[in-house]
Amino acid sequence: MTTTEQNIDEILIPILEKVSDPEIPVLSIMDMGVVRSAVIENNIVKVEITPTYSGCPAMDVIGDDIKAALKIAGYDSEIELILAPAWTTDWITPRGRKALEDYGIAAPLNAEADKDVLLNRKRLVKCTNCGSTNTRLISQFGSTACKAQFQCDDCQEPFDYFKCLK
Repeated sequence: MTTTEQNIDEILIPILEKVSDPEIPVLSIMDMGVVRSAVIENNIVKVEITPTYSGCPAMDVIGDDIKAALKIAGYDSEIELILAPAWTTDWITPRGRKALEDYGIAAPLNAEADKDVLLNRKRLVKCTNCGSTNTRLISQFGSTACKAQFQCDDCQEPFDYFKCLK
């Protein structure tokens, strides 16, 4: 598991936890692990966010949503996009992984298992509807580039799998 330290002023955590990921609204940006730093300096909140991947179209929206949430709480803010270290699915919190599953998106497996399901067609991804691992890859890409489309052969339901990114 890859981890990196976050530097977030405690008073800001409840505010940032209210900002949803625009592509997966049941997750906060804190659950996704995209907030790397949020500190109050000279009455301005300086926030550093890391995109889930370099071409993520949601980052502008996330930045705007952070500014709006902080403004409602009485703070002016500056948002900076940082690319290093690169975001990894290891940064998704346990609460975020559960929220993904509850929403119908299978949480990422580890890197080796991820390659096995995406390249070798192994049946390791658990269906978010019935819990079976009798699932198969339908498409390398799901509703977004960071997801793959799967289908359960037991209940026949299609679902997205969030690919492991390292």
